[in-house]
Formats: sequence, C-alpha cells, structure tokens
Amino acid sequence: MSEPLDVLVFGSAIIDFICYAPRLPKPGETLHGHKFQTGFGGKGANQCVAAARLGSKTALIAKLGADSFGTNYMNQLRAEHINVEHVQQIPGQTTGVAQIAVSAGGENNIIIVVGANNLLSANDVASASQLFAQAKVLVCQLETPIEATLCALREFRGISILNAAPALAQLPVDLLRLPTILCVNETEAALIIGVKSIKSINEANAALKCLIELGANTVIITLGKLGAVCASKADPMAYELVPAPIVPSDLVVDTTGAGDAFIGALAHNLARYPAKELSAHILAACTVASKSVQLPGTQSSFPYD
Repeated sequence: MSEPLDVLVFGSAIIDFICYAPRLPKPGETLHGHKFQTGFGGKGANQCVAAARLGSKTALIAKLGADSFGTNYMNQLRAEHINVEHVQQIPGQTTGVAQIAVSAGGENNIIIVVGANNLLSANDVASASQLFAQAKVLVCQLETPIEATLCALREFRGISILNAAPALAQLPVDLLRLPTILCVNETEAALIIGVKSIKSINEANAALKCLIELGANTVIITLGKLGAVCASKADPMAYELVPAPIVPSDLVVDTTGAGDAFIGALAHNLARYPAKELSAHILAACTVASKSVQLPGTQSSFPYD
C-alpha cells in the first residue's frame, strides 16, 4: 500500500513573464519598467508548491507543452519534491504563459494564455485514480477545462477545495455544490453572485449567504490585508472574520500569487491538522499569504515550513 498523499492538485501550470513598473499602465499606454523576470506559475502548480514547501506530500495532475518551458517546469516540480507522475508534456502544444505587470505598490494585473492546460480532461482523472483514492485533500481551480474539474470533484471522496478563479459570471451549479470548500476573493465573489463590488465586511458576509443559498457547502472569501470571512451551510448566518497578520505597506513588494499561497497553505493545514477548526486553518493560510507578499515573484515568494 502506497504512503498516503496529503494534497492532490488538479490544475494548471503556467510560465510567468513579469514586468515591474512604477504603476500599472492605463489602457493604450506604454510605460518604462525597471525589471523583468520569468517564473513558474499557474494556479494549480502554485498551490501545489505552496503546500509542498510547508511539508505536505503532494502530487500534481497537469499538462505542459513539449517545449523548453515545459521541460524546465517539469524539472522545477521535481526539485520541489512534487509527484509528477501525472504531469504530461504534450507534443505540438505550448506550455501556458502569463503576462504579469506589477506596480511599485505591489498591485498587479495578469493575462494568461493557457496552451496545453486546455487538454486536461476526464481521462486524466481516470488514469490517476490511485492518487484520488490516496489523497486527503483535493484542490482545483478554473484555469483548466470545467468538465475535467467537475469530473475530478465528483471522483474525490475526501476534503475538496475549489478556488473558483478566474471567476465565471455564470458558474455551473455543480461547481458550487460539489466541493467541500469554495474559496474566492472579493472580486471573484462579486462576479459570481452578480454584484458590482464587495467593499466591506458586511457586503462580504452577504456574499457568503448568497453563495450558500446558491448551493455551496462552506465558503471562504479572502479580503486581502483584512483577512478572510467564512460560513457554512449548517449555519449560514454564523459569519466569521479571520483577520490577517498586519504587514506594513512599505514591506509589501508583490501580491502576485498571494491567493495561491493561501490556498496551498489551507490545503496543507486541512490535511495535516484535521482536528483543528476551520478558522485556525484560515489564520495559518493568511499568515503564509502575508509572508509571500513581502517577496517578489510567485512561487519564489512562497515560504518554507
């Protein structure tokens, strides 16, 4: 019998191209940046690396292109001690890429071209059935085909987390109902429930209630430096705010990947400390995310245990 797996991630792997500039450009504007770097990203791989660095035994199911980017990424995943048995390089396909702009204040905007990630399918769930049977926690996102993600969520019998990002205005109801935990930020939550924005704790709590009414079981809405709010179907009016550690603004370097650091840490803590309350897991995840914003890059900013 194989050793139990803590965290299984079914999702994306993308190469980041990051430009640092004094501020984010306006539409149609060209800015001079002061720094450029490449990095390893994609929500799926990011979240897997975040969990692995905290000490979880992890595995990733993903697709890469049969190009130098894909080969480099495969080597990087192995260096992070991630099980890559079900990470495939696909001939004729390009590895996914993300174009990221980061301002001096740490804000960012991102454009992704998912490439080989589009080929992740239900067949990959079937071929990795042993991993699905072993894992304690499954993590999914929305950078890969929805039907494949739905198949993964239906197959899994443990605790599942869906990070519904990038958000969809018309989210299929099964994506709300199937995961144990739905986790989104305030912008994603607003898009899913059809409101213009969420700018306060009260508005976030109202969004929690709405998402549960739509079919979600447990919902976490991350609120950046404020922390996160959560509620569950068992008592949808019992909102809980978990404050994040305070990070002085002059120490915030780059917020890229902070949400993925949160999800990876949440999965790690759920797998390793199942007796703890959800609020304790959220606090631990907020702490990891707060550390990540103090360093540049995405995976390069994720802390080790």
